[in-house]
Amino acid sequence: MFKPFTKFITALAAVLIIAGCSETDEPQKGVQYEALPTALTEFNLSPITEIFSLNCGHCRQMESAIPEIESLTDQTIGKMHVTFNESAQISAMIYYTAVMQLDATPDHAFMDDLFGAIQMGADATPEQRQQALETAFTSRGLVSPYQLNKEQQVALFDYVKQAEEISVKGQINSVPTFIINGKYQVLTAGHQDVAGIAKTINYLLTQP
Repeated sequence: MFKPFTKFITALAAVLIIAGCSETDEPQKGVQYEALPTALTEFNLSPITEIFSLNCGHCRQMESAIPEIESLTDQTIGKMHVTFNESAQISAMIYYTAVMQLDATPDHAFMDDLFGAIQMGADATPEQRQQALETAFTSRGLVSPYQLNKEQQVALFDYVKQAEEISVKGQINSVPTFIINGKYQVLTAGHQDVAGIAKTINYLLTQP
């Protein structure tokens, strides 16, 4: 008389094991990602948008991983510079000076030059830092942040203002991170490696 019940328990245990495997195999909310408190879809962000700061050492390390993430997700990654504080705001103006003139995200070589100029060693003089930034722009036929005219300064302000609005509305308070479809934030600290980050991104790209 207990056989049907035994079979039920066995089947239930099997289902729980399968369900447990499925759950742990998927990226976990609160560990690998979280939903943004407010959707940022109105800003027309790229499906994958890296949130970063030129002042951030970890962001510089992440930059070297961007090509691999793009390959694993088959997506081109957009970027948004945060404006947490005064130093981040200054760096944001430098970054958006490039974006404004290119009308596109700077390529990896340009980003490396910008990170290098901003994160020069403590022994670098202000003149050396400025020269490194000037060269990063002028070597590409672009106007440096130090040479913008008034019209360009006004346009630049609009870029920085929007970045600040996105940061505040999305309550983004750590970098580097990735915003997916304007709805989800990847928690990079919850991943072991770049492949894991890409896996979470691919998962979130399929979520409503």
